[in-house]
Amino acid sequence: MIWSLCCASSGLLVAGRVWAGELAGVTVTPHQVQPTLKYRRPHEGTMGARVQLFVRGPAQEPRLAGESPREWLDRREWTWQDISLQPAIPAGALGVWSFNGQDQRWGVGRSFPLQAEGLPEVPVTLAEPQCWITAVTFLASQGTRPDRLLVHVVNHAGDRLALKSLQLWLPRSGESSHTFWPGPRHDLETVVPAGEPGYIDLQVAPLPLGYAVLELRTDRETLWAQVRVRPEAFDISGGWIFDSKTPWKGDRPGQSPFLDILAHLHVNTAHYEKAGGYSDDPDLVKRYPLKRFHRLWPLEEWDTEEWLPTIHAVEFLGEPQYGGGRPVPPQEVLEKLLPYRPSRLATTVTHSEERIWRFYAGLSDYPHFDAYRVVAPAADAWRQYNRWGGRQISWGAPLETIGDLCRSLRELNRPAPTAVWSQGPHHDWGGGFFGGGRKRRSPTPDELRAQAQHALASRITSLYWFNLSPRSLAMFPDLWEPMTLVGREIQMLEPFYLTGAATHFERRPDSQGAPDWELSVISAPSGAVLFALDTAYTADPSENVFRFGEPRPARFQFPLPDWLRHPKRVVRVDAGGVHPVEWKPVAEGVEVDDQASRDRMYLVVQDERELAGVEARRQQALAREAEYPLNREAFEGVVTSGRRE
Repeated sequence: MIWSLCCASSGLLVAGRVWAGELAGVTVTPHQVQPTLKYRRPHEGTMGARVQLFVRGPAQEPRLAGESPREWLDRREWTWQDISLQPAIPAGALGVWSFNGQDQRWGVGRSFPLQAEGLPEVPVTLAEPQCWITAVTFLASQGTRPDRLLVHVVNHAGDRLALKSLQLWLPRSGESSHTFWPGPRHDLETVVPAGEPGYIDLQVAPLPLGYAVLELRTDRETLWAQVRVRPEAFDISGGWIFDSKTPWKGDRPGQSPFLDILAHLHVNTAHYEKAGGYSDDPDLVKRYPLKRFHRLWPLEEWDTEEWLPTIHAVEFLGEPQYGGGRPVPPQEVLEKLLPYRPSRLATTVTHSEERIWRFYAGLSDYPHFDAYRVVAPAADAWRQYNRWGGRQISWGAPLETIGDLCRSLRELNRPAPTAVWSQGPHHDWGGGFFGGGRKRRSPTPDELRAQAQHALASRITSLYWFNLSPRSLAMFPDLWEPMTLVGREIQMLEPFYLTGAATHFERRPDSQGAPDWELSVISAPSGAVLFALDTAYTADPSENVFRFGEPRPARFQFPLPDWLRHPKRVVRVDAGGVHPVEWKPVAEGVEVDDQASRDRMYLVVQDERELAGVEARRQQALAREAEYPLNREAFEGVVTSGRRE
């Protein structure tokens, strides 16, 4: 078929007929799996893609390759779709028709005709993207309505990419949350070099919370993204902290030794909706404010100006990929989240099995996963990792696979932010994991920190410790200090995590090809956080724990994006402060010489005033720790008292 397309004053002229609607753009997010992860069963099927069709109205009742969206879902060629759940797109508005292909039939390189009432028949090709929006962050200088927008772009093409303008499409108040109308447009003069990342950093009028579409026009193509507008903050959760079987409150009104510990650990969030003894105690809530994530239903109770600042996200579906032994189909997950779409509350889903979680990509606003690398249930097959000199172990998996899981979830759900449940102390892991002789039922301090650092290096924007119940904390007090240091460092570097994007990852083996270091870069407008994570640890055959060696000479080269290639300073950063380090500029980044083991974080800045900000935030973290001191004796007295508050 020969297509004849041209513009007409009242619409699109195709083969002599004027059509009012049009397919404005297509975003393809290819499926992927991590080859480093080992499973008892292979990955299912071939690689499909998550597809978003951005359509200008009027348009309705689409058919793709001659079939309705519901028919493709019923035939199990798609894992989920929201097209049949969308209202008709009116003239002048924009709609987004989304689906997730099951396998290669709907993967990169395939094409299909799109038909809909109001549209001409259009051939759609699912091309491998060369440029895309990789991260979108909204920040609020005050209140809950964001007034700063950061958009990070990847240009994998062979030519430079000139960013011309950014148009926001927003829903109208009182109308469908997924019918978008033209909003503010910002002209740009940004050039992204070939093969490089780039970013846009805009001050905007306060934006309403809800969904939006970004239309980023360039000199080659238009990039599109549908996003949830929510003010980003790096929250640290303690999980299900209110253990009903263990007393936690204590005798002193308005104070709790248990909540003192959580505050000292920089925990500001928990998995609860209303917790008796806490939520109904104004003095405790004032002294220990905790954001919540839970079902948060009915909406009219929680979607209010009063409660919005106290909400992290909606989460109530458990682990749908496990589902208690019966996985919950992705479409069912989508339909359970649908009532929250018109609200101002972001949704999150717990992913648990990388082998199949591509089928659930794109379902929630703020996806996260739980996977732990020692003495815990796991979806991957730990004895299949050829990592320990031919020895098979059942009590642990490579700690660095946390990073693999984070990168997988991030890329499948881009440009949405992601979070992670990170392994902390837990009183209830055991069973068959001790068949290999491991006695410790939670991570060691080094194992805990390593898992958190691999997640942070991937650029998560919240971390949830599993699980800081009173019993868990009482059983493993040697983990309090490592969690405190991780929390302090997050506070110190939070602006770089939130405004940045992951721009580099590299596995660096030693001269014999064995694991040695992993290097990662998170690049923000004002600087970059560089991670060197030690992968030369060993599995101790006597105590069955992972052990790191003594510091060794190390030379690291970190590629930096174009705007950071001439830094003023490079420093080492940890919970103890900012430290000088030997460094020099190299062709596309910086080189650092150090004595290192376990992990190192370095900070690259263009303006040395950024370092003063890092130290100021460290002092704020230390002040919080002093305000909420660790009182082990008082805490253990409450836990063992037998009271039921």
